[in-house]
Amino acid sequence: MKKRFTEEQIIKALKRWEAGEKPKDLCRELSVHEQTLYNWKSKFGGMEVSEAKRLKELEQENLRLKKLVADLSLDNQILKGSEFKKVVGPKAKRTAATIVVDQFKVSKARACRVLGLNRSTLDYECTQQDDSALRERMLELAAKHRRYGSPRLHWFLRKEGLVKNHKRTERIYGLLGLQLKNRKKKKMGSVLRFPRPKAAAPNEVWSMDFVSDRIESGRRIRCFTLVDDFTKESPGILVEHSISGSRITRYLDSLGVLPKRLRCDNGPEFQSKALLEWAYLRGVEVEFIEPGKPIQNAFIESFNGRFRDECLNDHAFMSIDHARFIIERWRKEYNEERPHSGIGMKTPKQFALEMQAMLPA
Repeated sequence: MKKRFTEEQIIKALKRWEAGEKPKDLCRELSVHEQTLYNWKSKFGGMEVSEAKRLKELEQENLRLKKLVADLSLDNQILKGSEFKKVVGPKAKRTAATIVVDQFKVSKARACRVLGLNRSTLDYECTQQDDSALRERMLELAAKHRRYGSPRLHWFLRKEGLVKNHKRTERIYGLLGLQLKNRKKKKMGSVLRFPRPKAAAPNEVWSMDFVSDRIESGRRIRCFTLVDDFTKESPGILVEHSISGSRITRYLDSLGVLPKRLRCDNGPEFQSKALLEWAYLRGVEVEFIEPGKPIQNAFIESFNGRFRDECLNDHAFMSIDHARFIIERWRKEYNEERPHSGIGMKTPKQFALEMQAMLPA
């Protein structure tokens, strides 16, 4: 029967052999083969017990280091695989871990450790929701509002009860490839200036500016844009081939309501005698921004950017009447349907009605 001997027992047996005891008698007593005795002698001959124990510790340490090197070598071999480079995301890492287990015959725990994947994530079974209705509706909204991003599409979807969490909207938005290419904005330095009073009620401050475009015949058209700084509502957009100061005054009179202040740049139409005289007679203050600093008229600049991006750049105008029809339709949509992030994702018309209800009669 085989028996495991300690280093102390082996050293004592070798000492007895060196003292003159016959190998056959030792083998019979210890129940080992004579060849085993010679193996002990080749390994432990001339050693003391402490030296033998130290030798065993060194052998165990050597085995541990060899195993560590082998493990590191295998881990390095796994990571060098071309299919495991730049593995990003739980789904991709789960697929990579399955391939590692099958290809390298390692445990799941080791595959997860090498790839930096949580063990519970590997065994996770995804229970996907049925997003077909949400996808179809999102595509419909994106087709109708081609320059609306994820936040505004989410506002519409949440209003219709199709989604609650914005992260679900963003996930499907990305899967459908609806991301917009943002145009680079010009950097504006901070300007130290006398702070102008902000609008605190509807029809207190209107900002006005011009936007140019052309019809298919090549003839230029000019759009006179207006926006209420407080409600973000656009009172109107005048579209003509050319617009003078007197034409602006007639258009403002046709709107039926006037603001207390008009904010504009230093264009010749706004500095014309006709407009300044009209403003004096109507009791409207014309507020000019500093030359070369459009950021002081930020509300109309932002409105013009949306106007050009969502309307002018999205349509080809056959005639000026066609342009007026398309632009007026967009203005109504902007006021009544499009949520504005600056007023809590409400439409300008909804926000204006709420503010009018809060004001004293």
